[in-house]
Amino acid sequence: MRLPVIIHHARFRAMEYKVIRPAQPLPHAVLIDHDRHLDAYLDEDAARRIGGLWVLAATSPRALIHLPMRGNQPPSRELPEDATRQLDLVLLHHSLQFAPARWKEIRRRLGPGRPQTVTLPGSAPGSDLVVDYEARHYRENRDLFHQHLHAETLFMTGSAKVFRETARHFLDIARNGPGYVPVHPNYPYFCTELHSNDGVLGDAREIHIEYCDKWSS
Repeated sequence: MRLPVIIHHARFRAMEYKVIRPAQPLPHAVLIDHDRHLDAYLDEDAARRIGGLWVLAATSPRALIHLPMRGNQPPSRELPEDATRQLDLVLLHHSLQFAPARWKEIRRRLGPGRPQTVTLPGSAPGSDLVVDYEARHYRENRDLFHQHLHAETLFMTGSAKVFRETARHFLDIARNGPGYVPVHPNYPYFCTELHSNDGVLGDAREIHIEYCDKWSS
């Protein structure tokens, strides 16, 4: 899988940060904040590219992967009443020890960046992984996501392993959502979740991920 991105660098005090964004906008992708969970609505292209960026986060421990989405129009369907606000998303490796309070200033300092194409393994990276689901529930498991909210942005912090193993959620939406929805008119919802019972969420809320083929103009 070849993934076009833009590489940015921004200096904050004595530190320089590398920020990676998708080369093209993700117009059909929204992340919505609820009181107790989050909803992601994606079309096929957005799900495929976010799956690739999820894998890229596993292989780029010194970078912030930024997905600008909060200004996008929502899908043309009724959203839950407890939807509060739309968010951007930042993926980062826990070893970076990044303080979200720095993000607003770093985001402000980002220039046009440098285009680059990264090559990820296989046509569906991460889909062939053998996951030890039992080990996820061991007390010693540290491969967990943690979340922070700052500056209208959700920060998903995790290990390389948990990013690699969970990219399949987005790739599954991209592969199967477009074929499922048209042939199930009575229940046209194809979805998956980062669920609290999966053993991948530490200090983090569940994320419901749903395929949508109809969007507001």
